[in-house]
Amino acid sequence: MIDVTCADVAAAVGGTVHGLAESADQVDIGSVAADSRAVEPGAMFVAITGAQVDGHEYAVAAVEAGAVVVLSARQLPVPCIVVDDPVQALGRLAHWYRRDRLTATVVAITGSSGKTSTKDLVAAVLSTAGSTVAAPGSFNTEVGVPLTVLSAEPSTQYLVLEMGMRGPGHIDYLCTITEPDIAVIVNVGSAHVGMLGSVEAIADAKGEIIAGLAGHGIAVLNGDDPRVMSQCERTSARVVTFGAGSACQVRATDIRMDSRARASFTLHATEPMGAVPVTLRYQGEHFVSNALAAAAVGLCCGLPLDVVGAALRATESTSPMRMQIQEERHGITVINDAYNANPESMAAALRTLAVMAAGRRSWAVLGQMRELGESSNSAHEEIGRLAAELGISRLLCIGTPAEAIASGAASVAGWTGQAQAVPDIAAAAVLLRESLLADDILLVKASRGIALDEVLVQVFSQPLHLDSEAVVDAKVEDTA
Repeated sequence: MIDVTCADVAAAVGGTVHGLAESADQVDIGSVAADSRAVEPGAMFVAITGAQVDGHEYAVAAVEAGAVVVLSARQLPVPCIVVDDPVQALGRLAHWYRRDRLTATVVAITGSSGKTSTKDLVAAVLSTAGSTVAAPGSFNTEVGVPLTVLSAEPSTQYLVLEMGMRGPGHIDYLCTITEPDIAVIVNVGSAHVGMLGSVEAIADAKGEIIAGLAGHGIAVLNGDDPRVMSQCERTSARVVTFGAGSACQVRATDIRMDSRARASFTLHATEPMGAVPVTLRYQGEHFVSNALAAAAVGLCCGLPLDVVGAALRATESTSPMRMQIQEERHGITVINDAYNANPESMAAALRTLAVMAAGRRSWAVLGQMRELGESSNSAHEEIGRLAAELGISRLLCIGTPAEAIASGAASVAGWTGQAQAVPDIAAAAVLLRESLLADDILLVKASRGIALDEVLVQVFSQPLHLDSEAVVDAKVEDTA
């Protein structure tokens, strides 16, 4: 719970107070929400006008739910603080709160893929040392980041933020609001290349997170990623690198995968010098890099290496639809990675599927990877080729853009699997209900706008048409 008054907010954002029954300095605000459904008693509701929804229309409902005031762009028939732009005002409020009320070490994380999982791992490591607040889910926008800042308390010791990017200047704006002490770049890939035009432009946009670091700050960078390291010259802060390379200050050696695609490795650090064993509870070798980033942050905050290693060993995934393992009936295993997708994360998910299949029949249920621009068709084809090379049994590609995945797979000589394209989620669900066998394993992945998790709802909310002989055969094969 934050502890500010309406007068504090009005002064911080340059707003005008209307409709309060008491003096503004007598009305306390305990939380801030931009969704009327998340309003708690004593909250301030931020009325944001979006492309489809105008938050001002929910102001009355928010007050009825317990909001004491609304941050709005116009005067309303409820208590309100009127500002020029509620989103910009929310940012000004977060900046004031960060500078005036918080003493927490602020950690900011960005990357083309894996930033949410890295955020979760960083929060888990730091929580062993003190009170930690982290962004819920993917609160990484000009709305989500300020809301996360405002959810911290003066007693919070660590504040972990995730920063997304839609174009040049976006991360710089978020850093101006939050003034990070430690900034992490997980990786630079091709996500958003259609928006920015090149991977180099993406690297520059991601690099804004370290460009504004103060002299006492620390830049935690992926030493295995040349595009990340190309940003070093933009900061005067101390640089700490993580990765598998021998020059990295925090690194992993002897990486091994078990039958559930969970990685074990030896975690090394040069400061403090030492090594500890780690086995992750996350599925996928790509989580090793995320864990190394979290370890680097923990060490930079003064945590002992053995404490960092223990935290990594104990941490489980908390963010839904990110390599989320679901055991369904008939022994069918689902890897729900439907939250988002780009070529790098899609490739990592397919490799994880191949490891976990271990002789079982494997399905890759894939949809479009958005924002790839002119490279979209070739990128989808490449994912199809990779799936075939990994020996994925069945490819089910949903929607016209994803048809290129099926084409790519079909071009691989010697692949004995099958690829099929269907127009939509409903058609995919019908096919899966009719084709799944006991003990199959399937990956579901696409860009968030495709909402591919819905295919799982449609498949498993109804009976599966499992052929009895196929079920027996599958069980016999598994037993053998």
